[in-house]
Amino acid sequence: MPKFQSLAAVLLIHLCSMAVNPAKATDVLIDDRSTGTLQSSNAGEWRLITDQVMGGRSSGVVLLDQYLGRHCLRMRGSVSTANNGGFLQIALDVGESKGIDASMFDGLVLEVAGNGEHYNVHLRTSELWLPWQSYRSDFITRSQWREIRLPFSEFEPYKSKKRFNPGKLVRIGVVAIGRQFDADLCLGKIAFYNDDSGD
Repeated sequence: MPKFQSLAAVLLIHLCSMAVNPAKATDVLIDDRSTGTLQSSNAGEWRLITDQVMGGRSSGVVLLDQYLGRHCLRMRGSVSTANNGGFLQIALDVGESKGIDASMFDGLVLEVAGNGEHYNVHLRTSELWLPWQSYRSDFITRSQWREIRLPFSEFEPYKSKKRFNPGKLVRIGVVAIGRQFDADLCLGKIAFYNDDSGD
């Protein structure tokens, strides 16, 4: 199945099950690292983007790794603010040009571990045109695995006056940004969640 049709099909099945049983809210998996490759479970392939695309000097790698007994996608590198740079990102396209409709969910849930630094999640929708525009929320990693819930309502627009529309989601990025530091983050799982599914 083509990479974007897979997640769209999963969302359609979820929507149908909610229509039959609206009281049973469930998470919908985007990636749990079970593929053993950069291919996500239900969307596109993860890829590394750095500020070098705009002349910056940050450098990094994306690795298929294991951490504390779990398979993960690991982003490691050095974030540099030299030459107006300052970011590393692992990005996942989840929808084609019009995006996917994630409006039936309350947000994203991630299972992450890392080096105790602050990281961001950046979302892009089909309503954004400029490459630096996004919707942003942040979190802190710990050396142990932990679950992070990021409600869509807490994503702030960056360089845009448009409010976040989860019905037009095209990309999810996990980002080390904004200051000089060594990035080391492991992503074990990412999914859409509903508030009722965490009970």
